[in-house]
Amino acid sequence: MSDSGLKQKTAKGLLWGGIGSGTMQLLNLLFGIFLSRLLSPADYGVVGALTIFSAMAGLFAESGFTLAIVNRKNISHDDYNAVFWFNIVAGLGLYGLLFALAPLIARFYNQPEMVWLSRFLFLGFLFGGIATAPSAYFFRNLNVKLRSQIQICAILLSGTVGVTCAAFGCGYWGIAAQTVTYSGCNALLLWLRSPWHPTLSFRMAPLREMLPFSTRQLMTSLFTHINNNFFSVLLGRFYGMQPTGYYTQGSKWTTMGYSTISGMLNSVAQPVFREASEERERLCRVFLKMLRFTSFVCFPAMFGLAIVARELIVLSVTAKWLPCVPVMQILCVWGAFMPVATLYGNLFNSIGRPNIYMWNTISLGLMQLLCVMLSYPYGLTVMLEVYAGVNVCWLFVWHYFAARHIGLRLSGVLKSMMPYIAVSLAVMAVTVAATARIESAIVSLLAKIFMAAALYGLLMWRLKSVVFRESIGYLTKGRLKL
Repeated sequence: MSDSGLKQKTAKGLLWGGIGSGTMQLLNLLFGIFLSRLLSPADYGVVGALTIFSAMAGLFAESGFTLAIVNRKNISHDDYNAVFWFNIVAGLGLYGLLFALAPLIARFYNQPEMVWLSRFLFLGFLFGGIATAPSAYFFRNLNVKLRSQIQICAILLSGTVGVTCAAFGCGYWGIAAQTVTYSGCNALLLWLRSPWHPTLSFRMAPLREMLPFSTRQLMTSLFTHINNNFFSVLLGRFYGMQPTGYYTQGSKWTTMGYSTISGMLNSVAQPVFREASEERERLCRVFLKMLRFTSFVCFPAMFGLAIVARELIVLSVTAKWLPCVPVMQILCVWGAFMPVATLYGNLFNSIGRPNIYMWNTISLGLMQLLCVMLSYPYGLTVMLEVYAGVNVCWLFVWHYFAARHIGLRLSGVLKSMMPYIAVSLAVMAVTVAATARIESAIVSLLAKIFMAAALYGLLMWRLKSVVFRESIGYLTKGRLKL
């Protein structure tokens, strides 16, 4: 594919990825507000403590085959079919295992009610495994628009179910019902809209061919989820459900912020990098272009979320959740850099080096665990600060391998990122200072949002930001001028 064709395909994917991701996060935000008002921090803590188990089980069931399919140069019905039947068998086996282990999980947290709650919640990853093959089909073919529409429908239905259950006094079962309904609805709609459907024939050959790549991807994903969720396990075991609930709430808001950007990038990054992977110079060009766009969006968004955290929590989920504000602000710092790390991960997968991604993620996880355990005596705030700092510093490790394997220069990366970091920090500092004396939470929130957005847009225009002008041009004319 030519550079111009690839750019237009990327731009279209980013546009629909952004619209879809933004809409999904907005819906999650609205439903989350309703649930947070109806439920207690302890309710969130009970479900949050189980997240790591369902997430890991879902990853084992999927086993990295989605990205393995995307990375194959030639694909056939047999490839999708083999992945589908593997996911069915693996999912059923894992669900049976976790069903039997539910009493032990409940005993670990000293929460007897977790036995049947976990057994119900784990149905979500079973439905997710059924959807792996059709989801991989849409992902490989960059059908971002349809995938987004399906996910939005699933969020609407599941959110309605969750809020209804909570309103009728079901407590944490409302969150569990929302999770399981989303997985089931998403799987059903993917099946109905997918042009690919399974057959009863089954060949092991495609699985054997994809296994080396998928195994590395599985290990990477497992450690990523462990890294993202071990705080919930640690807090749930040693601090109780209420602190776990505060952490879960703060983490949820931060995740909604950076997931909007990461979701938009993930919908196109690896397929686009794969298109350019034959030419290293072209791949570096494409990577830096996507890095500039990522920096243009993620740094003002996440730093902005940090400065409005207090007002946002008070107005949306009430003052009972104020203890989660420091958690949210610290995680926003790392959240600003999270999409950059995601971009590096997609780069390594696209050049057929998932082993780099895997070992980096494992090493990062071990480093995080070591640093957090060393800072454990100093409290949650210090642990989170150490966690965020380690993650930001690890970007240099990601870059070392990118420079080694495709010749990506650190100067080019810093030149792509630093202007947006500097402008974002300056804008947020001015905004906080200018609005410091506003007492009304709603007035303060609106003033910070409008002032920061106006200042950032004005500075981007005055500094002649290419990404800013291209984004405006694409939105108004439907073309990407490069």
